[in-house]
Amino acid sequence: MHVVTVVSGGMDSVTLAEFLHAEGHQQTIVSVDYGQRHRKELRMAELCAERLIAPWILLELPQLGALLSGSALTDPSVPVPDGHYAEESMRSTVVPNRNAILLSIAMGTAVAKGADALAIAAHAGDHFVYPDCRPEFFDALEVAFLEGNQGFAVEGFGIMRPFIHKTKTDIAALGAQLGVPWDLTWSCYRGDVYHCGTCGTCVERREAFHDAGVDDPTAYATING
Repeated sequence: MHVVTVVSGGMDSVTLAEFLHAEGHQQTIVSVDYGQRHRKELRMAELCAERLIAPWILLELPQLGALLSGSALTDPSVPVPDGHYAEESMRSTVVPNRNAILLSIAMGTAVAKGADALAIAAHAGDHFVYPDCRPEFFDALEVAFLEGNQGFAVEGFGIMRPFIHKTKTDIAALGAQLGVPWDLTWSCYRGDVYHCGTCGTCVERREAFHDAGVDDPTAYATING
């Protein structure tokens, strides 16, 4: 099966690509520069595609960051919050409509290439903070995409989200089984030389490795707690 996989370069999406590769699927990997301050993650997506011998498409839309202002991920005036995802402050990392935009791009690519599905690595831990990571959102988006591409998408086309009911810890455990090179993934929202160790995604990354009993090779600038 030919799958268009959205890969940011983080541990979730890289694990997804590795998982689909292990399942024997042909992949086209799509990444988007939407003006995120941690765009160094895109290099990790490129390396993932090279490793899996899959075509890599980078769509450069950095102007989106200016339009999708007010998020710590796209707006330099908004500080990246520290702490756990469950904290109210993590709302500032929501990028308005991001997954709808990224998946629309992936859907168009999939239809143009005659792919059988598109895939995204949204997982259960995302639902509390990000409304566009909820199962209901993907269900509705799939219906809209199929309606909007009726007669052009291949029969049986769908949005694959195999991690939607899995935790970050589950993903870390699966990635370890698959041999994912964790040092070639990027999570930190600050996008500095090293993972900061204190922002929400760094905290979640650290906890996932710890709870899964997986060695964490990540170089953190600071670790609190």
